[in-house]
Amino acid sequence: MLSLFEANRLTEPDTWYVSYRSNIEPRRDQRERRCVRATRTFKAESEAKRFAQEVIENGWSAIAGTLNPYTPKKTVASTQILDWIARKG
Repeated sequence: MLSLFEANRLTEPDTWYVSYRSNIEPRRDQRERRCVRATRTFKAESEAKRFAQEVIENGWSAIAGTLNPYTPKKTVASTQILDWIARKG
């Protein structure tokens, strides 16, 4: 049985995203290079940070931020992702 906290959590909208690019490059032929980009959403910043850490550990690049209409809007560039992951809160 779900606790009240868990039940409410299921209905809360996702507020964070992590978009990442893997080093997998599907090709239709040898001349074409393409990158795979994907995005996952999360209810909490801490969940997004954990996932971003996994992405970085795989050697992939990532960006993160809050989804619209969540305010205040936050964006984390790939050059700032390690600092963001390291920050508590």
